[in-house]
Amino acid sequence: MLAYVFVLFAVALRFMPHPMAFTPVGAALLFFGARAPRRHLWIPLVLLAASDVVLTTLVYKYPFSWDHFVTWAWYAAMLWLGTTLKQNAGAFRILGSALAGSVTFFVVSNFAVWAAWDMYPRTAAGLMTCYDAGLPFFRHAVVGDLLFTTVMFGAPVLFHAIAGWLDKSGDHSAAA
Repeated sequence: MLAYVFVLFAVALRFMPHPMAFTPVGAALLFFGARAPRRHLWIPLVLLAASDVVLTTLVYKYPFSWDHFVTWAWYAAMLWLGTTLKQNAGAFRILGSALAGSVTFFVVSNFAVWAAWDMYPRTAAGLMTCYDAGLPFFRHAVVGDLLFTTVMFGAPVLFHAIAGWLDKSGDHSAAA
């Protein structure tokens, strides 16, 4: 249930004002992949793809282009990466996966922008300029991905600990 809540939160936050690239999308995809049934992996993919179309065409008034498919493939890859955390979800693997997500999104999305749009020359220098222009977004993305991943994967642990503490504090039969 929490995986679905986190995905809905990630989609909703995309429509609200927030610092550039500071979103819970990567974390929600990792968490969903790790906690939701495999047969439901299409749900966040469809919700995020639909929100991309709405944001691009209706909110930002940009034309839809093929580079969106690159982003959607990244969404699918993050869901798959999350599934690898089902059995072995230690803190280092989780945060390493989040960091890998930040880096791969930066690399593939900036490459797609460079290849799809006429913003930069189609040269190695143009590609490097595109990556350089994306660095401020990358910094925020890393911080957001690590923070949201920590919160999302930590929330069930915290809830379980609180429930155990409340259960022990409410058990007065052991004192008798």
